[in-house]
Amino acid sequence: MAEKEKKKREPKEEKSLDLKKDRKKENKILKIVLLFIGIFFLVLIISFVVMRNSSHPKYGGLTFNAVQQGQILFYHTTFPVIYKGNISEYNIYLRNSPKDLKKEVPFKGEIGSITNTVINITKEFDCNGDQVIAIANMVNLYGAIGNKLIRDENASCDPSGRYTYIVVQPGEKTSVEQVGPSCYNINIKDCEILKGTERYILEMLAKVHSDIYS
Repeated sequence: MAEKEKKKREPKEEKSLDLKKDRKKENKILKIVLLFIGIFFLVLIISFVVMRNSSHPKYGGLTFNAVQQGQILFYHTTFPVIYKGNISEYNIYLRNSPKDLKKEVPFKGEIGSITNTVINITKEFDCNGDQVIAIANMVNLYGAIGNKLIRDENASCDPSGRYTYIVVQPGEKTSVEQVGPSCYNINIKDCEILKGTERYILEMLAKVHSDIYS
């Protein structure tokens, strides 16, 4: 009699074990599915952050917005200027991403007080009009902050730093280096005059922003 009861219980125990195995298998599959969903959303979030940062790069407290105009991609920002005792916003457009400029164009030194500036170009960079654009950008920027940018081939670096002196010259690598109290060399490789001058402009913008909001 006991043996018959044992035989009757055995199929139920086997079914119970099978159910436990099935549940473990289902739980394992569920964990894998949830893991893949989590990874998917993590990749999605990272991609969104990367795309946002590339479209809205930041530098020196300023945020730039990528703006497509025709076939040219500009990086636009506004920076504060004081006009008739009030703070107003001035628009500026760069041809190069601030992130790329920081990475690709070394800047050795720092921008001190922004004063009237003399700029000399030791070689004409005939690069599809890039030199005209580069110098115009700097002239407009200095005008916006109430200072002058002039060209004077007889000027030189002032050891007392009474004015800023910039030399734009050919170089093996596009870079900016401070060579005096308020003197800078913008070294240009090939036709990268926009990269060199815009790297200097970035530091100027950061300085203006810092002076107003510090």
